[in-house]
Amino acid sequence: MDLRIRGGGRDFELWDDVGLNIPKPPDLLQLYRDFGNHQVTGKDLVDVASGVEEDELEALTPILGSLPPTLETPAAVENSLLVKKLEDKISLLNSEKWCLMEQIRRLESEMDFLKNEHFASPVVCDSVQPSLDQSPHKDSEDSGQNSVINSSDMGENKDIHLSKSDEIDSTIPKENFPRSFPRREREGMPSSSPSNKSTVHFDKPNRKLSPAFHQALLSFCRMSADSRLGSEVSRIADSEKSVMLMLGRCLPHIVPNVLLAKREELIPLILCTACLHPEPKERDQLLHILFNLIKRPDDEQRQMILTGCVAFARHVGPTRVEAELLPQCWEQINHKYPERRLLVAESCGALAPYLPKEIRSSLVLSMLQQMLMEDKADLVREAVIKSLGIIMGYIDDPDKYQQGFELLLSALGDPSERVVSATHQVFLPAYAAWTTELGNLQSHLIPTLLNKIEKLLREGEHGLDEHKLHMYLSALQSLIPSLFALVLQNAPFSSKAKLHGEVPQIEVTRFPRAMSPLQDVSTIIGSREQLAVLLQLYDYQLEHEGTTGWESLLWVVNQLLPQLIEIVGEINVTSTTCVHEFSRFFWRLCRTFGKIFTNTKVKPQFQEILRLSEENIDSSAGNGVLTKATVPIYATGVLTCYIQEEDRKLLIGFLEDVMTLLSLSHAPLDSLKASFVELGANPAYHELLLTVLWYGVVHTSALVRCTAARMFELLVKGVNETLVAQRVVPALITLSSDPEISVRIATIPAFGTIMETVIQRELLERVKMQLASFLEDPQYQDQYSLHTEIIKTFGRVGPNAEPRFRDEFVIPHLHKLALVNNLQIVDSKRLDIATHLFEAYSALSCCFISEDLMVNHFLPGLRCLRIDMEHLSPEHEVILTSMIKECEQKVENKTVQEPQGSMSIAASLVSEDTKTKFLNKMGQLTTSGAMLANVFQRKK
Repeated sequence: MDLRIRGGGRDFELWDDVGLNIPKPPDLLQLYRDFGNHQVTGKDLVDVASGVEEDELEALTPILGSLPPTLETPAAVENSLLVKKLEDKISLLNSEKWCLMEQIRRLESEMDFLKNEHFASPVVCDSVQPSLDQSPHKDSEDSGQNSVINSSDMGENKDIHLSKSDEIDSTIPKENFPRSFPRREREGMPSSSPSNKSTVHFDKPNRKLSPAFHQALLSFCRMSADSRLGSEVSRIADSEKSVMLMLGRCLPHIVPNVLLAKREELIPLILCTACLHPEPKERDQLLHILFNLIKRPDDEQRQMILTGCVAFARHVGPTRVEAELLPQCWEQINHKYPERRLLVAESCGALAPYLPKEIRSSLVLSMLQQMLMEDKADLVREAVIKSLGIIMGYIDDPDKYQQGFELLLSALGDPSERVVSATHQVFLPAYAAWTTELGNLQSHLIPTLLNKIEKLLREGEHGLDEHKLHMYLSALQSLIPSLFALVLQNAPFSSKAKLHGEVPQIEVTRFPRAMSPLQDVSTIIGSREQLAVLLQLYDYQLEHEGTTGWESLLWVVNQLLPQLIEIVGEINVTSTTCVHEFSRFFWRLCRTFGKIFTNTKVKPQFQEILRLSEENIDSSAGNGVLTKATVPIYATGVLTCYIQEEDRKLLIGFLEDVMTLLSLSHAPLDSLKASFVELGANPAYHELLLTVLWYGVVHTSALVRCTAARMFELLVKGVNETLVAQRVVPALITLSSDPEISVRIATIPAFGTIMETVIQRELLERVKMQLASFLEDPQYQDQYSLHTEIIKTFGRVGPNAEPRFRDEFVIPHLHKLALVNNLQIVDSKRLDIATHLFEAYSALSCCFISEDLMVNHFLPGLRCLRIDMEHLSPEHEVILTSMIKECEQKVENKTVQEPQGSMSIAASLVSEDTKTKFLNKMGQLTTSGAMLANVFQRKK
């Protein structure tokens, strides 16, 4: 059907799609005629069309879209010829332009074909189809023109987006196809999938329009291909290579416009493009974007980037990893943000398996060494240490062994606990594994650390560097699993260790808990099953066949143990830290090498050195060994490894013998005290220690009983009150009635410690009664040693004792002792008592003292003490005079209040100048009284 409507000097044409019948209601047809005769306006036509059914209206969309906004007047007819001529000229020029553009397009297609010989460029059969790289013609006179649109090319769908002429069909959404083409035509359409490399054909309309007209008609489709984005949109990639090229061009523009929190979503695109892109420069740019993707990547984001880097490395191989990824790491090694440097440190470890072996031991090792030495962030150095550990697991250049050892020492001495912990968990086990392969574990690494400890002890006679001792000894302790694995792997039975039949189970407590999986012996050996078989053969070999020919174990027995025992003898026994460190080392060594090894190899060597027998009581050599740290380390590091009944009996017997021998030989008790302190830290040994002390309580020698009384002081602080009430106090009361005065005096420090730590009222009363008997019994009036011990105890426990006990017992009795000391005729004893009294009063001055107690006991005691110091120690007398004046002034002014009274007298004297300055500043304030009061109100 062909319906023409005349109006305004222009023809409007209505046609049907092929096979599509558009109904023409009579009223609409009449309107068309009236419109052509200038009897109605276009608006009237639209108003009537608004009542038409939806399917009818959709069919008329091309016409309604081209209607003029208002009816043109007859005067326009006079100008129609002029307009027609101008339009013809424009159309002719456009035709020439489109022809030139078509030639350019064809040349570009041929160039693309030459560049991409592996695929054929699509050829468009419709020679008149224009290239859309040209922007549509924009003319003010043409903007109002109505266009004739062929529905077979465009359909009636308004959402169709056109691309290049050779790709138009592939851009139409699938859901639009049913409307755009009749069913019978759609079924005959060829496939236009991206994988189809053959020539693309488009149906030509069965029309007689000129190509120039078609081109001019399509110029009204508003598209933009002259911008960067328009150019990318207009050429759809049709191969993997072109996709990579497109992503390489677009990603640098996409990344800056993505939110920082969501940029990790781009990592797969960036990595995939960087892997497959043919241009090295573009790949470098993409990897640079990857490492700079997030300003300060958090832990999860760094893990995602590292995962991508590893995937990239697996895909491209070691050469490209070295050439493309490592430079990105090197660029950010000194980045201002620690998160970026952390990414570099972690990348070095993650990429280690995928790098050329020469690069691992040169460039990467140098990078990590630089960061370990220079980076100030603990987290970065911690990551460096972990990456160094990974590098040590892949390095195979023996020349780098010494460099690795120096890095190990630097890491162990790092000030950060995080770095040191990472060293023990990752770097040291990995380095030890490499050392074992090189055969240097027993020949270099362990001996070098032992020599450093010996040198440290020799140089530390006047002050041991305990930090360095801990550093070296903890390194040795972390090497024990590697040493034991070496012993098993080089055992005579190692070739017999085959997995067959039922595998024996390993006890859960067989080995000490490992700091990391790399220190687990089963991990070092290979599997828990293989370790179980080796352990079974190991125990059998030690018990029945001995160590003949077992070089690695003989080195432990004949070289390592003797050197360690010699070192232990040089340690200062009063250093609790050193004793604890070596005790833990021997405990781990014995637990790792097993009970049979401990009983047959370790204990005999210690027993040979200690030689515990009464024959050695008068032997200076025997006494010398018993006073060294060998005793507590053997007791706490070797004898506590196993807790069966026979092991406990052996420990009890050893401590009893030491206590007896030290007491009878009048030797210092420091080694015994160190044993009690180390064992007393574990409640599991409290009963055992009380058993040892009861042995001393009932011993026939007063010297042993005296030692037992002094040991109770060390034990009371860690023992629960039930044991104190049931075991400690009865033993002390027994000793307090001992025939020997020295034994009774030795119980006073323990009684004082009980007053300081126990809160049970009945228990405190029992202790108070016993101490009162020492002070008030006439038989002790002239006991200078007893008075000295009581004063020292009061000064030590008074500040922490129960306030009632302090006020009613300690301070009044100190006053009495000060009075008695004024009558002492022996100046040496008088000065000694006065010095201890001065220390006790100085300690008690930090406590709250009531006004009555101050007037009746504290001040009188200080005055008595000043009398002694006037004659014996003038420098003390000056301080006492100041303390007395301060106390008298407080009493006279009645200004002793609770907050101020809680301040020590000495502290109040020292802070007098500060207090004056503070009050002067307060006087200078111009703040009102109400506001000033608010300053000191507690915040709600």
